[in-house]
Amino acid sequence: MDLEKQPQQPHAPAAPPPAEAPAADGLRASDADRDRIADILREAVAEGRLTAEEHAERVDLVYRAKTVGELQPLVRDLPASHDAPARPDAQQPYTYGPAGSDGPAENLVAVFSGASRKGRWRVGGRTNAFSLFGSVEIDLTEALFGQRLTVINATSIFGSVDVRVPENISLRGNGTGVFGTFDVQTLESADPEAPVVVVNGYSLFGSVEARPKRGKFVADLQHRLRKHLGH
Repeated sequence: MDLEKQPQQPHAPAAPPPAEAPAADGLRASDADRDRIADILREAVAEGRLTAEEHAERVDLVYRAKTVGELQPLVRDLPASHDAPARPDAQQPYTYGPAGSDGPAENLVAVFSGASRKGRWRVGGRTNAFSLFGSVEIDLTEALFGQRLTVINATSIFGSVDVRVPENISLRGNGTGVFGTFDVQTLESADPEAPVVVVNGYSLFGSVEARPKRGKFVADLQHRLRKHLGH
């Protein structure tokens, strides 16, 4: 007699192959990664391994870098580059809002004149200040920070660039004065989510100065930014 046809058992679907982790060089760089590379460069220029011009050029590239792979070549020829590995898993605990550092830089130019940026304004990721027989004033004490890292590139020739920041942010600087002054009063905020302002500068027979303004604070960063962005 005919054998009963046995129903066929469905085959279990094959498990998808595990997703490949991105290469370390392609991971997004964190602020901690950039600061680590900047520290190596600062030590290198102090030891005479880099000239002031090489240091300024590399530091600018550090704060432009978006991935870990872009940072490593900047210190590959320096002995400290292997001492501390990058931390690709570092995460920022606070998001400031839509990234603004990819947009055009704001330029402040004073040639035999003055230029200033002050009051309540939205700070971009990058500002270029140039003074030739003039003065540039950048006051961030009432500004809204749209991103954690703000870079100011300042050049002063027979002039001055003056930067003022709130007392409760982090302020860092890298620069050179030739017959002039480059003076950044370094700050490290107790709040790990506070904005970071980096002043890169060059002064020739002039001055570049950055320091906190006494009595001025960035208060309730998240609330102020969300209100400004309409969230």
